[in-house]
Amino acid sequence: MAGWLKALAYGAGGVAVVGLAALVALQERLVYVPVLPGLARAYAITPARLRLAYEDVWLRAADGVRLHSWFIRHSPTCREVQPFCSSKKMPAVSFLGRLQCNVFMLSYRGYGESEGSPSQKGIIHDAQAALDHLVQRKDIDTSRIVVFGRSLGGAVGAVLAKNNPDKVAALILENTFTSILDMAGIMLPFLRWFIGGSSSKGPKLLNCVVRSPWSTLDIVGEGVEQPILFLSGLQDELVPPSHMRMLYDKASEHNKNCRFVDFPSGMHMDTWMSGGDRYWRTIQLFLDQYAPEVQSYDSSCKSEIAVDGMELLNDWNIWSRPVFPSRSSF
Repeated sequence: MAGWLKALAYGAGGVAVVGLAALVALQERLVYVPVLPGLARAYAITPARLRLAYEDVWLRAADGVRLHSWFIRHSPTCREVQPFCSSKKMPAVSFLGRLQCNVFMLSYRGYGESEGSPSQKGIIHDAQAALDHLVQRKDIDTSRIVVFGRSLGGAVGAVLAKNNPDKVAALILENTFTSILDMAGIMLPFLRWFIGGSSSKGPKLLNCVVRSPWSTLDIVGEGVEQPILFLSGLQDELVPPSHMRMLYDKASEHNKNCRFVDFPSGMHMDTWMSGGDRYWRTIQLFLDQYAPEVQSYDSSCKSEIAVDGMELLNDWNIWSRPVFPSRSSF
């Protein structure tokens, strides 16, 4: 009997050691996916391919990393959208025109044509560089910037909104996790007792080895002051839908301008599509309430809810409007 117990203990210890080694060595590959397996890093789809008017914008993050972005203008008199994303998300951009938004898209470091390698600290620098570029532009109204984040992008967007309460008017989170610490426990169940976010139980002995914790639950709970819209796909196969509910519950403890909307058939990447008109109408109403369109001289700026599809995997966006009024989004 003692022999069996000893073997069991050694076996458990071996599994823990292997899991810890994998967590330390491979965590960036698990968190950041600049290129899907089997695909090239080069942009598969560009604004030009979608026949969108755009300009290439090159930025420098605070640590000197060179970043690539696109500025896509729907109309000089309509809202603007600044999404930060890699080429995987390009097909989704067409919907923003129907929401009367221009688009600014940034590839994180290590994604697309941007230099460097992704990390939490680095991507926070990237997001700030993009917002700083946006607020310095002369062709947008910087008082109406709305941050949009899906999946990892939600964690990035929450940090950006919290750090810039005077620059960001509102925040939209879609299918976002409470923290990478909690996700690690889901992806590596045998480590669940030893790793987790603020809502988890257990000793959390391995939290210290996680280099990109992305603790979104703590960020929204610490005081994102802006209005927040939570969009949750209830069939999300990657991030448990309960994470979105927990984020909403935590944020609404101190923020009365929070709204939670779920979509019964929404999966991690297709909530925008499965949600249909209701999805776009929800965003439209939120934008109209917290970043309202001012009277425009362009009749084409009338709102349209039916929008085309878009992939914003691991994306976050900022929406603001040009001086001639418009809304922009990252």
